[in-house]
Amino acid sequence: MIVVGLGTVWILDGLEVTIVGNLSGQLAKPGSGLEITQAQVAGLAAALYVAGACLGALFFGWLTDRFGRKKLFLITLIVYLAATLMTAFSFHAWWFFLFRFMTGFGIGGEYAAINSAIDELIPSHHRGRIDIIINGSYWLGAAGGALLTVPLLSDLPVNIGWRIAFGLGVVLGLAILLVRRHVPESPRWLFIHGKEKEAEEIVGGIERQIGGDLPEPKESVTVHQRKSIGFLRIAHTMVALYPKRTILGLSLFIGQAFLYNAITFGYAQILTTFFKIDTNAGYYFAVIAVGNFLGPLLLGRLFDTVGRIPMISATYIGSGLLLLGTAWLFSQGLLTAVTLTACWSVVLFVASAGASSAYLTVSEIFPMETRALAIAFFFAIGTAAGGIAGPLVFASLVETGVPGDTALAFSIGGIVMIAAGLVELLFGVKAERKSLESIATPLSAAT
Repeated sequence: MIVVGLGTVWILDGLEVTIVGNLSGQLAKPGSGLEITQAQVAGLAAALYVAGACLGALFFGWLTDRFGRKKLFLITLIVYLAATLMTAFSFHAWWFFLFRFMTGFGIGGEYAAINSAIDELIPSHHRGRIDIIINGSYWLGAAGGALLTVPLLSDLPVNIGWRIAFGLGVVLGLAILLVRRHVPESPRWLFIHGKEKEAEEIVGGIERQIGGDLPEPKESVTVHQRKSIGFLRIAHTMVALYPKRTILGLSLFIGQAFLYNAITFGYAQILTTFFKIDTNAGYYFAVIAVGNFLGPLLLGRLFDTVGRIPMISATYIGSGLLLLGTAWLFSQGLLTAVTLTACWSVVLFVASAGASSAYLTVSEIFPMETRALAIAFFFAIGTAAGGIAGPLVFASLVETGVPGDTALAFSIGGIVMIAAGLVELLFGVKAERKSLESIATPLSAAT
């Protein structure tokens, strides 16, 4: 129920981003109903979506730590659904831009509310694998979005197909909302906020479902129950108590944002500009998306067995080096649309597990009371650096039509990703198979 109710939102996010990427050429055609260019869709609209996600993560992240995980992961999904529906009814470019921003605002809130809830409900021995696979499920949505847009672009009028594509995202979101209503609140959050009876009822219900009492933990923590934690206390925790962990979180998020934005947001523009592929671009991206999902699926368990530090650093540095190799091949004119797609698939097979581990890392290494806001902070800062600047810079580089400029975009993403992997080697935390409280003592713990 947790995996379906919470994890499937990443399928929605993948669907959203991929649909827009695939539709960039269609939206720019005469008669689409919008006066917009392909560069604006891949650049400005993508940047606004990410900007909305950053602001939404911060806003809803603060509310999540204050009012609970469950209330917020319901509210943020409703915001997403409403904004996506309004995007489908766009009648002008500014309307499209506004509701791309609002869609991102809802998705950003989802990241904060859901990652904190997942980590607080999944057993420690499986937390790494489950979290990474759930985050990697983004690419199931991406594959679906890529394949979905092919018939919508080929068989329907130019002003209808893209609207239906957004509408289908709403239908999927409504189905997820029905399941999500039954996902419980985090017992950890309930207990710290003075609702120990509700917390006991949830844990007791889980014990009854599995047919026996769960083993008592070997250690315990005494806490002072409280309603909320102030911003100053949170800032002090991240800057003064855990400065190395703060640098680590920022590095991981910035690295994966630059690498992914070097490829994902502009891939349709690259195929169109250099290989004259327009309406069938979805088939190519579906292949990339499958590689992305297989990475977390096949490598995820190693983050719990081999360990966080070796796996995170290996996936970051390895994918960065592979992208640099792709950049060189592209600059030399040695790649076709098919071989470039194959290179992207290999790069992102490795990178996807690493990118998913960024969310896992920041949700594990900070105290319970700051978890949602910590996820929001690192997502906002890291993604703003790579996700807002990235699409704008990379779209302009691809638009020149010069292979060397596009290779430069790839190289930037690869270098930043490698740098983040080196930071993991220096400041990484051995969090595998440990309770969240042993990794970071709650701020409410009695001293």
